[in-house]
Amino acid sequence: MAIALDPLLGLAQSLAADAAALLAERLDEPRSEVRTKSSPTDMVSEVDHASERLIVDGIRRARPDDGILSEEGASAEGSTGLRWVIDPLDGTTDFLYGHPGFAVSIAVEREGRTVVGVVHDPVHEEVFTAIRGGGAARNGASIAPSGATELASALVATGFAYEPERRRAQARALTEILPRVRDIRRMGAAAVDLCSVACGRVDAYFERGLNHWDLAAGALIAEEAGALVARLEPNPAAPDGIVAATPAVLEPLRALLAEAGA
Repeated sequence: MAIALDPLLGLAQSLAADAAALLAERLDEPRSEVRTKSSPTDMVSEVDHASERLIVDGIRRARPDDGILSEEGASAEGSTGLRWVIDPLDGTTDFLYGHPGFAVSIAVEREGRTVVGVVHDPVHEEVFTAIRGGGAARNGASIAPSGATELASALVATGFAYEPERRRAQARALTEILPRVRDIRRMGAAAVDLCSVACGRVDAYFERGLNHWDLAAGALIAEEAGALVARLEPNPAAPDGIVAATPAVLEPLRALLAEAGA
């Protein structure tokens, strides 16, 4: 039996809004419960966990048989063929510094394919949404990528790994990339960067070392807006990589990234 996607989108939006309100409420609190994960620059706070609990509890009340994959570990197998992929606070460092650029990201997968995506940016009060095959929107209005056609004039977003050696390699690659694009932007949250491609705030975005919850919702939103999203060729240091761009810029950018060793 086919599963209606509109109710799933509605639930995802509601839960993302509640989590975003929590983040906004706690934005100016003292940061007394912060620890690190994979490296000294990979931070997680009690607010990450509180946001996750709020979202996961809401899913379990509404759809107890669905699967869940969440960044902070509240994951579960399901029996419905649906899985919720959650980043309860994408851009923790931005949040901890009170810097715009963090968001709540919620996606729903059906049989392994993302069909619903919501990214809620509480600072800018923007909600990006998409249903597969139904286009993408920001606060209910349809969005589209910039339409840039030349790599040399493209504004390109990226992100950096947490491990020092990988950061050093990424910096070296930028010395080859930066002279051949308009400029580089680094916001600090993959979900936000992908939505920025979707609505034309940047022309392209690339990054390696992402987890599934970082990009599940944002990649669908970018695709449904009309951008192209592709995997980067794997390399031993960082097998997982993604690039999203306006259609005319995607392949020239991929070629440049390969040439630069990005």
